[in-house]
Amino acid sequence: MKKILNLIAIFIFVLSSAQLSNIADGESITFRIHYGFLNAGTANLTTQKTNYKGVPHLYAKGTGETTGAVKAFFKVEDVYESFINMETGLPSFYVRNVREGSYRQHFETVFNHDSTSLILTDKKTPANGSKVIKSVKGVQDMLSSFYYLRSKSPDELKVGTIINMNVWIDDEMFPFQLKVVGTEDLKTKFGTINCLKIIPSVKSGRVFKEKEGVTMWVSNDVNHIPMLLKAELAVGSLKASIDDIKNVKYPLKFNK
Repeated sequence: MKKILNLIAIFIFVLSSAQLSNIADGESITFRIHYGFLNAGTANLTTQKTNYKGVPHLYAKGTGETTGAVKAFFKVEDVYESFINMETGLPSFYVRNVREGSYRQHFETVFNHDSTSLILTDKKTPANGSKVIKSVKGVQDMLSSFYYLRSKSPDELKVGTIINMNVWIDDEMFPFQLKVVGTEDLKTKFGTINCLKIIPSVKSGRVFKEKEGVTMWVSNDVNHIPMLLKAELAVGSLKASIDDIKNVKYPLKFNK
């Protein structure tokens, strides 16, 4: 469960800065997380245009939780928040506040892109205080990377595109790479939609191939909305499929 919730944000990122002009105020995207016919949980992403320290930002919030029978034996309540600069597409402030079974973590990160540094605060253990950490140029967090990808035009995200990025997760930086390997007509609850098919690589050049890792399908249009994420497990696969879409700026083209 934790793995697929994180994948929704982790495996979505881009190379350079871009304005977030194609993200609507009040957008909401919901995913159903399931293992075979078993509903395991839901994940939701919402946006709100606001100001952060007097500068226009996009406030993005992601939540994930287990449901039904899964919740009875493994309760998950995850909250992710990010304030993203509307002009640069880079995060200014990021929160990861999660409860997953007996596991509890609450980090807050302030990004200083001019000095390529960040300030990490452990809210779960206040005695740890805050620490300044050296960062890298153009770093993204798990939520901002999602909207950063979507800011790319169809000409910038197409078959053959390879995208590299550093993503800040919890208290550590991770290098990622995405490769757009093809297009595919994907069946969803709303109809069939043409999608870009993407396979990620993670750390040390390890490639998650279709039969042994993660595959993602995003709408092949200006929206670039993830329609399906699939994680192969030892037995079967865990999926996050699109379940609800509200207030998307550009209409999605589904064929019934």
